[in-house]
Amino acid sequence: AMSFIAQKCGISFQPPSIILIYRDSSQDKTRQRIMPVRNFSRFSDCSRAAEQLKNNPRHKAYLESVSQRQLQKLYTLLRGHLEGQSLAESLEKFQQEETIDPEEDMNKLDDKELAKRKSIMDELFEKNRKKKDDPDFVYNVEVEFPLDEQLESCTWDMESDEEV
Repeated sequence: AMSFIAQKCGISFQPPSIILIYRDSSQDKTRQRIMPVRNFSRFSDCSRAAEQLKNNPRHKAYLESVSQRQLQKLYTLLRGHLEGQSLAESLEKFQQEETIDPEEDMNKLDDKELAKRKSIMDELFEKNRKKKDDPDFVYNVEVEFPLDEQLESCTWDMESDEEV
């Protein structure tokens, strides 16, 4: 059984960090984990960054129920922010990239693009297959932006798992 169940995953731009709200079932508590994003620029590869975070030994157990694509979405939003896009623009761009075009000729795509389409389709299928009340499945990435002044008062670069 998993002892950490992800509930919400969001991103903070300042300082850049991915924030996970999760339930610790062994202690029956809801906690917040802050994972600082380091060495990430607007030229970084979001899918690689997501993969590295998901496999990071320090965070792996916590991110078990968060899909790599969700993390990739957060990194995409961060990259958009670094490029000076508004959140709405980044979300729209992500949406376009993650949508399957039914008219598209799949035979003309290269392997990487084809694999990407396939993973989108797999995920859509999984989403529809899983029951809505499955507690291990996190549906949408919620992007929450705490106000900067609140952030100033916390020591955000520390790995903290305090109770929420």
